[in-house]
Amino acid sequence: MGQTTDVSAPIRYLSLAWLDELTQQVAASEPMRDIADRYAISFTQVVSGGPEGDVTYHIVVGDGEARFGPGPADPEDARMELSWVTAVAVANDELNAGEAFINGHIRLFGDQQKVVDSQPVFGALDAIFRTVRDRTIYE
Repeated sequence: MGQTTDVSAPIRYLSLAWLDELTQQVAASEPMRDIADRYAISFTQVVSGGPEGDVTYHIVVGDGEARFGPGPADPEDARMELSWVTAVAVANDELNAGEAFINGHIRLFGDQQKVVDSQPVFGALDAIFRTVRDRTIYE
């Protein structure tokens, strides 16, 4: 883990600082540890075409532990790929993720049933994402 970030400072979406902040928050999250007692999934997300190029990050939960960070999950149960434009729209609640998936803007590979069965993991992760949303800049 990196140093604690200034909780008032803006963070650029998908930057290393943004990933580091979320890594710290996932590691410190009691709800994520509770979820990791009941679910196990290794999930990678790849966002292409952003200001810093393609960005890959992962969430791994299971056995009471939750880890978030840059790079792919290893091993990987599932992978989601989407464009920067789609990722920003979903992050800002301008586009529903389910609608984006149905319309082909989000591609899902791997064990799709495991992803469906692990929705509480993604709900808990979304709650953490929302803690940094107010200071996230999308440029």
